Amino acid sequence: MHITKHKVAAIRYTLRNDAGEVLDSSEGGEPLYYLHGEHNLIPGMEEGLEGRQAGDKLNLSIPPEKGYGVRDPKNVHEVPKTAFGGSPVEVGMQFQADDGMVVTVKEVGPTSVKIDANHELAGETLHFDIEVVEVRDATDDELSHGHAHGPGGHH
Repeated sequence: MHITKHKVAAIRYTLRNDAGEVLDSSEGGEPLYYLHGEHNLIPGMEEGLEGRQAGDKLNLSIPPEKGYGVRDPKNVHEVPKTAFGGSPVEVGMQFQADDGMVVTVKEVGPTSVKIDANHELAGETLHFDIEVVEVRDATDDELSHGHAHGPGGHH
């Protein structure tokens, strides 16, 4: 069976940056199950997995435009420190903004805080080593929910 729209695929993967540093990996854990064609993965990864089958091993290099996007300077803002309600704020902390977007603290000044709403991997070329472990038909529940429920279609 091949990976096509509305198939559930299980993959093992390792993600590296341009320097070869491992950023994420499923090694030592369960494979990642996803419903193909429902935007559950970044576009470049879905495109690279289209038509593959269990046992396939591949390497994908995904440019920012097909990954988490290019860095947008309009997503970097300076806000008053008082916006954090007196809570301690440190570089690297992440918060969910009122609109649901996750922002990362980049700088903390005496009266203001610089936050960045770009995804942490925006602007990065992503290098994936992938093994397709399983491909199966999605269950009706998975199709109606728009995501995979794991091995055999169960949560």
